[in-house]
Amino acid sequence: MPKKKLVYIWSLRNAAADKAGQDVAYKSGTRYMKSVLESLVEALNDTELGEQYSLEKVIYDDDAGSALDREKLKEYGFSYEPGKRWFYPPNLRVQGKAVNDLLLAIPSAYRREPLGAAGRVAGKSQFEKHLLDTLSELEADIVVLDGLLIILDELVRPGAPFYRKIVNIHPGVTRAESPYERRGAYATLDALYGARGKKVVNWKTMETVAVEPLYLTGASFHYVDNGIDSGEVIHDVLNTEIDKDDTILELRWNNFNSSLFPALNEGLAMMAGHVVRIEA
Repeated sequence: MPKKKLVYIWSLRNAAADKAGQDVAYKSGTRYMKSVLESLVEALNDTELGEQYSLEKVIYDDDAGSALDREKLKEYGFSYEPGKRWFYPPNLRVQGKAVNDLLLAIPSAYRREPLGAAGRVAGKSQFEKHLLDTLSELEADIVVLDGLLIILDELVRPGAPFYRKIVNIHPGVTRAESPYERRGAYATLDALYGARGKKVVNWKTMETVAVEPLYLTGASFHYVDNGIDSGEVIHDVLNTEIDKDDTILELRWNNFNSSLFPALNEGLAMMAGHVVRIEA
């Protein structure tokens, strides 16, 4: 049986905020912050997952024409440059191919326009059309989103060519019925506040209310719909303990290694029809 063609779409901005590919402060020492992409590559190279999937392309939406994106990526740039930081070892290979050769920029340039502007609406539609054309040309069987801070509209509507073919890996449990639910861009910080007995009710003012502390968080692998982390959950892992004194990067490191990497690998295995547990 031929391998399923997998396309990975991420935000370099999000990976930069995590200090991916760097040693970060961790308790009294440092630990290497492995990117989700690097972890996936290792699984495709070293586990049964590589018998089911072929990584065809790595797309990012960062916009070199945006001053804000340039500022967020000033340590890394928009592609690997010798002597600069990068999000994974620059010689990283997946299934015999150089990962750097798989990189493709499809900038979400519409973000330069103000919210609600007609140009922004039209630009977003053009962005999704560009994605659709690229995914169709690649004959993608499954598309994995990682940290793409965009609500997709046209690509994931029922009847669209990639309906229920686009999935997301999220650093929080997204099941609505779970007491550990953490959706949205602030999922990790939300979990950290929760361990401190607080719930942020307004992320602009950082207004909080007191809640019963929760000392666990996890990750969900779910279908993408037109909402924010609201798609049907394929698989989740709730295996990350929280110390209320954790920094945000310490908790990110713990959650990636304890819950998110396993949720992604096991979720992909389940979608391929092989329900196996892959060691984190």
